[in-house]
Amino acid sequence: MGVVRVLVLHGPNLNLLGTREPDVYGRTTLAEVNERLQELAQQWGMELTHLQSNHEGQMIDALHEARGTVDWVILNPAAFTHYSYAIRDALAAVEIPTIEVHLSNVHQREEFRTHSVTAPVCVGQITGFGVESYVLALEAIRLRMALEA
Repeated sequence: MGVVRVLVLHGPNLNLLGTREPDVYGRTTLAEVNERLQELAQQWGMELTHLQSNHEGQMIDALHEARGTVDWVILNPAAFTHYSYAIRDALAAVEIPTIEVHLSNVHQREEFRTHSVTAPVCVGQITGFGVESYVLALEAIRLRMALEA
């Protein structure tokens, strides 16, 4: 088995992580999340790239460009979770195994946050563990790859 290549795709407003509603999303910055994931990926022999975008089209372009170049996607679609059929269709089209993550437990929040249009085309969903949701997703990929080896 070669190096596992992972794209971490952060959706809208996640660039404000650490300062935006810290009681909901915590005080860890996006740079700190990416740094932690990068350290773990390196430790586990993975190649990790990341992108944050507030623009639906840019996220879709990143998914299209990932086709044939990455093995897994960790996706936090943020607000796009609830209504972006375009991102959902891009996930289905590129056929890259994807884990959807959310920092907060979306099922304990407003009603509109409980429905994900992207989750049905993902391998799984991790929600409610703060920034550890990303770490758990990376760990899930590592375990999945170990089982398939």
